[in-house]
Amino acid sequence: MSTAYYALFEFLAKECADLLVGTGQARNYPCWRHVHRALDHGFAKGACGQVVNLNFPPMIIQFADMFTQMQEQRHNADYDPAARYTRAEVLTLIDNVEIAIADYRTAPRQDKLAFAVLVLLKRR
Repeated sequence: MSTAYYALFEFLAKECADLLVGTGQARNYPCWRHVHRALDHGFAKGACGQVVNLNFPPMIIQFADMFTQMQEQRHNADYDPAARYTRAEVLTLIDNVEIAIADYRTAPRQDKLAFAVLVLLKRR
């Protein structure tokens, strides 16, 4: 369960850095690593809860919903000693994560950029 969540988290961290700093050679820049490391679990979850009210396209809303669900599942799996998951349940969640990532990739760049800013930066 943790691995499935962290795959989603790592995808989002990389996506944010790629969108805000760049890909290729830019991934060697200290600022790329800075952005990549800036993604905070709790803050990102809170931001994901806002996307449905901010006119994001369905593929970003679904990604944000999956991020929230998987973070809750990971917390449950890691911190609740009574939590039990069947292999089938975990495989279904892994499939859902893969679908959420694939669908997210089809979103327009400007929406992905707006989402990256939402999950990284505090609003004032």
